[in-house]
Amino acid sequence: MNYTELAPAYIRAIAPYQPGKPISELERELGITGIVKLASNENPLGASPKAIAAARAALDEIGLYPDGNGFALKDALVQRYGVAHNQVVLGNGSNDVLELVAHAFLTVGDKAVYSDHAFAVYPLATQAVGAAGISVPAKDFGHDLDAMRIAAVENGAKVIFIANPNNPTGTFLTGKALYEFLRALPAEILVILDEAYNEYLPTECRYDSVSWLAEFPNLLISRTMSKAYGLASLRVGYGLGNPQVIDMINRVRQPFNVNSMAQAAAVAALQDADFVQRTFVLNQQGMAQMTDGLKALGLRYIPSFGNFVAFHVPNAAGIYRRLLELGVIVRPIGNYAMPDYLRVSIGLATQNEKFLAVLKTALGETA
Repeated sequence: MNYTELAPAYIRAIAPYQPGKPISELERELGITGIVKLASNENPLGASPKAIAAARAALDEIGLYPDGNGFALKDALVQRYGVAHNQVVLGNGSNDVLELVAHAFLTVGDKAVYSDHAFAVYPLATQAVGAAGISVPAKDFGHDLDAMRIAAVENGAKVIFIANPNNPTGTFLTGKALYEFLRALPAEILVILDEAYNEYLPTECRYDSVSWLAEFPNLLISRTMSKAYGLASLRVGYGLGNPQVIDMINRVRQPFNVNSMAQAAAVAALQDADFVQRTFVLNQQGMAQMTDGLKALGLRYIPSFGNFVAFHVPNAAGIYRRLLELGVIVRPIGNYAMPDYLRVSIGLATQNEKFLAVLKTALGETA
């Protein structure tokens, strides 16, 4: 009996998501220590001490189910963004929110639009419900909004996924461009604006997408606590949108999808603006260090507005493997149709320095 045949064809066709290699796995494989992981866009500062303390305190009630409605966390988000409780949905990471959108609004025969080189979860979530994904050619490694709008309208798409900044390329769409895109789009097409890296935007690039919710009921904003807030292991994300959209998502959401420690830590993290500002400053400094180093090595890179940078390198697969052997984990992005690129997260200054040093060594060996 071939039990894979029990699954629908659209499930059998899925290529599973490949996360960044964990440090423990590389230690087992190569027997080395002192590994630097710059593969998963994690916060090199870790999490806010306030968030850690709140998570520890929540351990006292580990035998109880979490608040399935997440009232305290929703209330913190309501106070932060000036929305209503029924405009907030919580997710087990923002990936969960994206997948819940697909489950709530897409089915076999429906269509979703996203860009080439955009976050891999968009096609995965679409395919997992039997819907068809339409990948629109990128413009300078970023979203071509006009082409995406045309593709959505002409193909009768129900959903458009947009990442800003985009992962893994780091490209950025201005608030003006996004606003005009929403104005030009038919109201029956749901737009998922994935702002996982929003907190890393330079001050002059920031825009208030939340204020658009009153004008565009077809807009859902997805954000995460995994990046700038440093809660990647706890898995906390959220969506902000129209109450009717949120209601449909909640109908397919698992009732206890965000655990008690995660909820408590997220509430505390939202209150620690100083930690987020330190994270932002460190990232700005690290980005300059990283891009200056890549320039010095004669490598091209895609200007990034996130906490990572994608760079072009000859023999990317071989360089990736050599970096592993030298104790640095980065991210190959051949699965994003970018086989000649690697993506490196911004770390602490010492981590960035080690990466650039071993990259220089690896390049010298293959020259």
